[in-house]
Amino acid sequence: MELRQLRYFVAVAEELHFGRAAARLGIAQPALSQQIRKLETDLGVELLTRNRRRVALSPAGAAFLPEAREAVARAAHAARVARRTAAGELGRLALGFVGSATDELLPRAMPALRARCPGLDVTLRELTSAEQVAALARGELDLGLLRPPSPLPAGLRTRLLTREPLVAALPADHRLARLPRLTAADLRGEPFVRFPRSKGAWMYDLITDYCRGDGGPPPEVAQEAVMMQTITALVAAGTGVSLVPASQRSLARPGVAFRRLVGSPLLDLVAAWTDSNPNTARAPVLEVLAEASGGRAAGT
Repeated sequence: MELRQLRYFVAVAEELHFGRAAARLGIAQPALSQQIRKLETDLGVELLTRNRRRVALSPAGAAFLPEAREAVARAAHAARVARRTAAGELGRLALGFVGSATDELLPRAMPALRARCPGLDVTLRELTSAEQVAALARGELDLGLLRPPSPLPAGLRTRLLTREPLVAALPADHRLARLPRLTAADLRGEPFVRFPRSKGAWMYDLITDYCRGDGGPPPEVAQEAVMMQTITALVAAGTGVSLVPASQRSLARPGVAFRRLVGSPLLDLVAAWTDSNPNTARAPVLEVLAEASGGRAAGT
């Protein structure tokens, strides 16, 4: 018994006419009649009674029809599932992200992704950039949103999503909050709330190099914290000042004043994956993230 024979039988059973069923299927009537006879022979029952005037379902054919319809429908469904999975519209994807990706990018991207790929189950994990690189290498993540290390580890691919400057985060009542823009010299001697170097050497060194300017001392560390939300909370509490991505301004945290920096370095947020990861859902997710970021795409 072949799937095409089931499709042929359903067509004849619904039309109750071999000519109309053949036209509906786009095959010759003799070939259709031959396949129906072969199906009946294989089953050992008569499914259709026919004479020169009419075609009718036998009792066995009437019982067989709903089962044949279900088998044809399930086969069509299986084909759709396979195609949608290959296109990345179904399945699962583990997505890592740094905390600052929740400021603007993820709130825009996730509703669009649910609308475009409703059958895709996305698991979100907040991790530092270094933790994401390690998790991608172990196959625990399919895609990461991170601040890229330099140089990139072998086998790591990236796509640029956003590029933004750093801004100074100050306690709202800090003396420097009166200034519209700050320089590295203005911040010299201030206690800093900092991201630990072990969690992201590239960003740590970027901030250090800016603060040192033309050979000045590195920032004085008052407190280390991993997540940007924690850093800004400590700034609001008066623990110190910090340099954070400009997107943090969208949070409008009470007690924190954000000020632009003269000559600020630019901070990249990329989507990252490994060459060895076969997850087909990555492609549509990448496109949604790129559209949500409004940034340019770049392969590395």
